[in-house]
Amino acid sequence: MKNYQFIALLVVTTFLMGSSFAIVKLGLPYSSPLLLAALRFIVAGIIMAIIVKIFKRPHPTTKEEWLKLCVIGAFQTAGVMGCIFLSLRTITASESSILTFTNPLLVVIFATIFTKARYRFYQWIGVLLGLIGVIITMGAQVELKIGLIFGLLSAVFWASATLLVKKWGVLFDTWVLSAYQMLFGGLVLLLASALLEQPFFIVSQQSILILLWLSIFSSIIQFAGWYYLLHNSDPGKTSAYLFLAPFFGVLTGWVLLDEPLKSTLVVGGVFILFGIYLVNRTFSRGKV
Repeated sequence: MKNYQFIALLVVTTFLMGSSFAIVKLGLPYSSPLLLAALRFIVAGIIMAIIVKIFKRPHPTTKEEWLKLCVIGAFQTAGVMGCIFLSLRTITASESSILTFTNPLLVVIFATIFTKARYRFYQWIGVLLGLIGVIITMGAQVELKIGLIFGLLSAVFWASATLLVKKWGVLFDTWVLSAYQMLFGGLVLLLASALLEQPFFIVSQQSILILLWLSIFSSIIQFAGWYYLLHNSDPGKTSAYLFLAPFFGVLTGWVLLDEPLKSTLVVGGVFILFGIYLVNRTFSRGKV
């Protein structure tokens, strides 16, 4: 892949990641949060499941493999996205995106505790800077809003899912894993919607466009672009550019939702972005 093509695809992919927070915020007046999340990933999962069937990608062959795939979906799609959608009821898209993308910092902490992984000094500096950034960002709130808790929980679920994928991901074809974890996670979210909220979805041109954007562009195309980048470049170097996603989250929140760029949000975001950069930067230079 040529350098300019790599950069263009990288910008598009991280833009879709970050901008999805503002798009979800736009969709919440039309739908309860968990139902909107469920519909997004059920639609995306069904489309991708059809695609992997048509192209005859290798599917799991045992019940144990299907169970592991479902567990990944419960963490990666249901846990992460459910918390993101719930967080956006009370905090801004900018705040939610920054908190969610602290997940690389939590991966270092969780891997050290649960898998006895060893990380370099600069990675721990990155974790420290990221945590300082979270404290600064949360300091922007006069009171501790429940959305902040959900934002942090989305990062916890994402970090946990990352470790599960690292452990079990070799068992699955990448595209099959992506398709069915989204579909199963969407079904879990649908059940959660029925049990934990009063589900509603207002059918209109705007709500359908938002749902289609989230399902196709922010899910299928985003996943396809990201996996293509990982498979055709150095994964460590590519992952370092994830810091662009919360940048786009803040930017689109400001442009689409007129969200204020608070000084504490900007300063905290800079700390978090630099911390994530340090953590990911060293992945390509040394052993974990």
